Amino acid sequence: MKTIFKNLSVALILGIVVMSAGGCESANSNVDTSVDAGASSGEISGVWEKGTTHNITGDVIIPEGKSLTIEEGVTVIMDPLAKTEFIVKGNLYSLGTVDNPVKFTIQEIDRTEENKFGKKWGGILAAKTCAELILDHTILEYGGSTTSDASSSVKLGLYKAVAGENLPALWFSNVNGKLVVTNSIIRNFQEDCTYIEGGNIIFSNNMFYTTGVSGGEAMNFKSGCLVDAAYNLVYSANTNAFKLSNAGVRTPQADIVAYNNTFVNTGWRRPTAKGGSVWVENAVIAHIHNNLFANTRFGIKRDTKLLEDARSSYSHNYYYGYDQTTVNQFQPSTDVIGGTSEIRGTTAGQNDPSFVNYPLNNPVSSSDFNTSWDFHLKSNSTALGKGTTTFTRHFNDPITFSNGLAYSSPAPSTFIGAYDVIK
Repeated sequence: MKTIFKNLSVALILGIVVMSAGGCESANSNVDTSVDAGASSGEISGVWEKGTTHNITGDVIIPEGKSLTIEEGVTVIMDPLAKTEFIVKGNLYSLGTVDNPVKFTIQEIDRTEENKFGKKWGGILAAKTCAELILDHTILEYGGSTTSDASSSVKLGLYKAVAGENLPALWFSNVNGKLVVTNSIIRNFQEDCTYIEGGNIIFSNNMFYTTGVSGGEAMNFKSGCLVDAAYNLVYSANTNAFKLSNAGVRTPQADIVAYNNTFVNTGWRRPTAKGGSVWVENAVIAHIHNNLFANTRFGIKRDTKLLEDARSSYSHNYYYGYDQTTVNQFQPSTDVIGGTSEIRGTTAGQNDPSFVNYPLNNPVSSSDFNTSWDFHLKSNSTALGKGTTTFTRHFNDPITFSNGLAYSSPAPSTFIGAYDVIK
């Protein structure tokens, strides 16, 4: 099969960032979605053809050694009564497009304000035998249910393998595996969006919002992970946009390069000290550059009892606080990390990033996301031209998959944040 190289750029996210919730519902307009493929449970593999709808009535498993390819415009309806789990022992390739994303969701009648933090199905749970997983132009929503003794994940020893755990939207656990999440949206989940325990990993051009009732990170990486995470937008994560840790004592040592991301209002809904924006701990190697922090509860925060690896680096990050409390809390201290060549004022309202359309006085306690907001920069933004491109990322050379697809991490930009000026 001919290799398809996908050079991931900020331009790819334009179709996502202006997409409304209603627009997502009708995004399959160019694909015939009238084909109902019927109910599924048990073992699954093969190809789910574009535009089809699959009703998941019980837990499904992609067996070890098998693969499932999900084509553009497929809708996967999870059963909220059965709290269905999507278990991957083999490989999963979810391959939507800008106009026709793949969607893992629940019935439209259940997509209500009451259910805005999901809990209606489990998540995508990839066992150690899963070698390859791609989520490209894929929407995950309304999941994160709590496990019980009857849950397949508990019986199979997956994730934390105990009852009473709130499942993440995505769990991946193969230190030798390949994981790419790009151009995708994760929203309306009870706790963590992702919980990753190993692999060669790219997270790029994604959006995370309306997640976390009383805890939960957008991207949670543990030992065994080599990660490039770039051009992601995280809005009002309950706890952190990134939790970076070497917990788990797996090889390789966790090494995360996080650059050109935009974080807005993160951390305020978690009352403990861990609520913030980026949390580093426990010998993780963290390289954090060109990130824009707007009204986040803290800056980059460390665990002072379990420090990050001394080889970590921090530079060219940009901080804005609408009020003085926020500004005071991102000043460098024992636990708040100060990097080099950063834009970090000392008074409220200093260094307005000049977003195209976002009210900077929006209450930080709100988890509601307005899909008309636009976090691109205006042409007079002081975040333009202040970034660096001199650091090294892991996957300049692409991660190649057995189905012929290949993804490289996007190059860093000289602007700060996830979005440039609209061209």
